Amino acid sequence: MTSTASSMDTRQGQAPHDQRPSWLRRLRHFGYRTDPAGTDHGLGDVRDRLVPPFAEPSPRLWHALGMPPALAERVTRWSGWIGPLLVTLMAGLMRFWHLGSPKAVIFDETYYAKDAWALVHRGFEVNWDKSANDQILQSGGHLGIPADAAYVVHPPVGKYVIGLGELIFGFNPFGWRFMTALLGTLSVLLLCRIGRRIFRSTFLGCLAGALMAVDGLHFVMSRTSLLDGVLMFFVLAAFGCLVVDRDRTRARLAAALPADADGRVRPDAHTGDTLRLGLRPWRWAAGVLLGLAFGTKWNGLYVLAAFCVLALLWDVGARKVAGARSPYVAVLKYDTGLTFLATVPVAIGVYVLSWLGWILSPSNGSGGYFRDWAATAGKGGHWTFLPDWARSLWHYEFEVYEFHVNLSSPHTYQSNPWSWLVLGRPVSYFYESPSPGTDGCPADAGGKCAREVLALGTPLLWWAACFAVLYVLWRWLFRRDWRAGAIACGIAAGYLPWFMYQERTIFLFYAVVFVPFLCLAVAMMIGAIIGPPGSSDTRRLFGASSAGILVLLIAWNFIYFWPLYTGTAIPIDEWRSRMWLDTWV
Repeated sequence: MTSTASSMDTRQGQAPHDQRPSWLRRLRHFGYRTDPAGTDHGLGDVRDRLVPPFAEPSPRLWHALGMPPALAERVTRWSGWIGPLLVTLMAGLMRFWHLGSPKAVIFDETYYAKDAWALVHRGFEVNWDKSANDQILQSGGHLGIPADAAYVVHPPVGKYVIGLGELIFGFNPFGWRFMTALLGTLSVLLLCRIGRRIFRSTFLGCLAGALMAVDGLHFVMSRTSLLDGVLMFFVLAAFGCLVVDRDRTRARLAAALPADADGRVRPDAHTGDTLRLGLRPWRWAAGVLLGLAFGTKWNGLYVLAAFCVLALLWDVGARKVAGARSPYVAVLKYDTGLTFLATVPVAIGVYVLSWLGWILSPSNGSGGYFRDWAATAGKGGHWTFLPDWARSLWHYEFEVYEFHVNLSSPHTYQSNPWSWLVLGRPVSYFYESPSPGTDGCPADAGGKCAREVLALGTPLLWWAACFAVLYVLWRWLFRRDWRAGAIACGIAAGYLPWFMYQERTIFLFYAVVFVPFLCLAVAMMIGAIIGPPGSSDTRRLFGASSAGILVLLIAWNFIYFWPLYTGTAIPIDEWRSRMWLDTWV
């Protein structure tokens, strides 16, 4: 017999207590539980374990604020959207505020802004003159596009995204930053809704989104035309699609299970072992988004592999809860093939399609870089049955791979991934020292000011995230919490691969890809600090007060570092006071 589970049950894939081996029972000493605490075995409805209901919001707050009962009920009913939209509005206002400042080509915008402009007009990247940045700013973007193809080492999707903003608003700082600001804002909305779905709590979902809204690294990357912010958006959107697919799949299993004479739904081995779960469109959507991620930067491949494994493990857990006697065999038989088709071939197809501009460019030497390779240096060989564009593209990809794995040129702001979570070495995108009375420097500054855009995560948020990651790992390993496992998977997919390339030139801002999952981890930890449902009033009061203080400190920390995120001129002494670690200078 299986046990019941509350709407917030976190152990939805585990076996019944009496089937647990003794070594698992001994893990209780470390906080591991073999079954949900306080359950009444044999009396539950498995539907609540497959699809836990969302927590019902209360209109009491709105009544206390004097809102009419009818309006309070309506606002409460729509709180699942109203809350995330309000958080997103806040994030958007901050990200679009003076988006065109600094009016300069900052850091790697020197590559991607110009590559994007060439891509949306020519279909491939070109070589620009060394003085092109100054000419673009002085002419308002009215600059001819060179003809010579350029060798670039990143796929085109992210640059097409940046180029879309340039087509709408022009070849200027606002234009090339518009789409990253838009995707950065939308990613906050996505995280609110994803957090709400996995935590079954609008409050915790909005908290996760609000934390990301005030993260300095996410904020700076949303206001800079680099590829990593675009990659982060596609990775988060793909994760959201998989979470929706998980809920819908489990709902389908719950609907197929038989009910007993009392109307309660019980696990059924035949259903769990043999039910076909359909085409699952949300999983195909995830495949498209993972292809766009892979087509933005190659490290999207690691995310693709990790998310495929995660999705299959979710299927195993769902079938196990539904009563399958051989859930792994059932997943291998009914789910693995479609999961592979919906992700890997789809992602590769999207990736190849993203090169269409390069593929359609002339192959006579006037097209994209290496476009004529198959007809010149690569003529002959064993693969001549393939189209010339396919052979040339494969050669291009091989050359790019060689570049990436052998990149070891020293850089002032490079950092080791071991230091990322503690913000050991942030990246300065822009720095000027304006004199008093110029470029926003106060006339009474008493000396030169500092004007910087620093890709630095909000320190208190990231340092809290170090503890949150440990908490998430504990929840996953010893409480069998699928939510913790999902968050850990997102962090690992974006973070761990960089440890294989510690000799390579890498930077802290690559970490923006897993910032959403760090924020989910912190929100989950804060939820635990507040206390579970049923806690005493004293426990909840103490927990809510502690959590509130932490959130307020994180918000204050973001405000304190605001000048360093936006390029606002401040007196040099104020700038020095914000250099908390020597490695930040």
